[in-house]
Amino acid sequence: MLPTLLVASSLPLFAVAQSAASLAYTPVYDACPSGFTLVRQAGSNAAGNQTLNSQETAYINGRKSNVLPNAWKTYLSNLEATNTSLPSYVSGILSGNSSGYPNLGIACSGGGWRASMFGAGVMNALDGRNTASVALGTGGLLQAAQYLTGLSGGANLVGSLAQANFPTMDVLAFGTNSTDPTNAWGGWLAQINQEAPYVNTTQNNEYIQLLVEEVRGKFEAGFAVSYVDVVARDNGRHFVNGTDVNNFFDESLVHGAGYTWSGVANISTFLSYEQPFPILVATLLSPNGNMSTVIPNSSFIIPTSNPIMELNVYEMGSYDPTLAAFTPMKYLGTMNESICATNYDQTGLIAGASGDWNTYYNTSESTLVSSSMYPIIEILNNTLPQTNIVLDGTLFPNSFHGAATEGTFIDAGETIIAMSDGGSDGEAVPIQPLLVKARGVDTIFAIDSNQDWANAYWSAGGSLINTQTRINALFPTEYSFPPVPTNVSEFIAQNLSTRPTFFGCDSSTEAPLIIYLANGGPPRDGQTPLTNVSPNNVTTEQMQAFLNQTFTIATQGNPANASSAIDLEWPACLACGVVDRARNRSGVERSGVCSGCFERYCWNGSTYGLEVTSDADTLYVNSGLRVAGVVATSLIFLAFT
Repeated sequence: MLPTLLVASSLPLFAVAQSAASLAYTPVYDACPSGFTLVRQAGSNAAGNQTLNSQETAYINGRKSNVLPNAWKTYLSNLEATNTSLPSYVSGILSGNSSGYPNLGIACSGGGWRASMFGAGVMNALDGRNTASVALGTGGLLQAAQYLTGLSGGANLVGSLAQANFPTMDVLAFGTNSTDPTNAWGGWLAQINQEAPYVNTTQNNEYIQLLVEEVRGKFEAGFAVSYVDVVARDNGRHFVNGTDVNNFFDESLVHGAGYTWSGVANISTFLSYEQPFPILVATLLSPNGNMSTVIPNSSFIIPTSNPIMELNVYEMGSYDPTLAAFTPMKYLGTMNESICATNYDQTGLIAGASGDWNTYYNTSESTLVSSSMYPIIEILNNTLPQTNIVLDGTLFPNSFHGAATEGTFIDAGETIIAMSDGGSDGEAVPIQPLLVKARGVDTIFAIDSNQDWANAYWSAGGSLINTQTRINALFPTEYSFPPVPTNVSEFIAQNLSTRPTFFGCDSSTEAPLIIYLANGGPPRDGQTPLTNVSPNNVTTEQMQAFLNQTFTIATQGNPANASSAIDLEWPACLACGVVDRARNRSGVERSGVCSGCFERYCWNGSTYGLEVTSDADTLYVNSGLRVAGVVATSLIFLAFT
């Protein structure tokens, strides 16, 4: 087995001229602004004092006033143009003539490039700027959503979408022409392999060396660096402004360095409230976690009791009662209220914190040496040696060090905290931020493209199951979650992930209604499956075909006639689900097409129909995930000594 610590090289550091990218990536210290507060106590739902950040509240209120009324009316107009017969209450709610608009959140799961592309394909079906979506009656929901969350591959999707000024999904994936390509959005460049853009190993190692040199400034400024900083510099070339296919290898450019996550608040579509509020999700990687809460018999290695961390453009922290505190995103890297760090919250690093799936290896040293992680570790070790620093997590100076938070923070005594992939605890669909009761989300559109089938890249509800179990076992008063099946085999047997499924149809529950759309199988029209892949790089033609097939999956619905490939009522059924909590608030009964939709799309504990409650004392499930064919059973920190 691999030892828990790696011995650092004793090579001395030599002075190296910093590149423009290194300078732009380096955090800066300065005096804190007047009235600066390092830690915001978020309160708790149980105590009745849970609060949102005031800037988030202002953004949501601005969006409610300036954007959502027209967004919902436009969505309704698109739907009515299909000659769909809707109950009057649906039209009343969406036109603003009821007790309030729906509070909709969209969650984009992890799953690498597959998740980025699948999520984009689904959101394209909800985008009011897409003429095909408008014609079907589904276009406009994206513009009407209040929140948009992303995790791992979904974080790359949501993060790039937000910082690229909320373009269409086609532009997001493929880029746009610009007279200033060094600052413009150049697309995902998925045809260029991340971390290994060359065919030649020597050239790939030189590329990694270049990325390491781009984090030198941060290292020499006294900040701990990890392999995720190196990945962050590669992320900058794929998911941040400033790189296109023609300048990818231009070493004189900053390639996304200096573009901060907090800086998203200053771009035009954010200033005009046009974007759903973006939130990225990671999990705390801690030496102090309660390992008894790790999901048994699974590949997951982060205890479910560890706080789930959210990183929005205003702050980082957790609403879990074990922390219940936040620190300003703009000043990440700060540990007191006198001297503040800025420029730490590089967008590539924040996305990397959510997508750090290489957090652990429980395998032989030879397997590690042959992995994609090893060259980065080796070159970083040799170039920027450190002492007793965890390498396999995204590192942040601990703003919560010694802080008196409402929760009992397990890392209050640590000077550095580390984060891992948001799905490392088994929850690859970033639903938790949308369950925060102070946000009042009543409908969640959950996009799942995580791998739940062993030896196959299909989704089957494992993340929802693990979220349910975590909440029931640990935080039953903090969060409300609708009943879902208790094992993946049930999802598979009932085809709950091969068609849209509604969870939470019982109106008496305070939990949000979840509209679950998964990458659970190929389209029903007989197309060759294209979305059950784990691509490292894809051609533009392959990506277009993937996006096209995802659009088909997102719009086929669940036809009442098994011989039909498409449910022509799906756009109406989707609207029925979106407005259902608002309908319940207004005291109106379901009727018309919505009654049939809920009979067809709702899960009732064994099949479809109106949902009932389920046993809260369920066990954690093994969703069949594996990492490189090996079941992980212990956590190994890769560090320097």
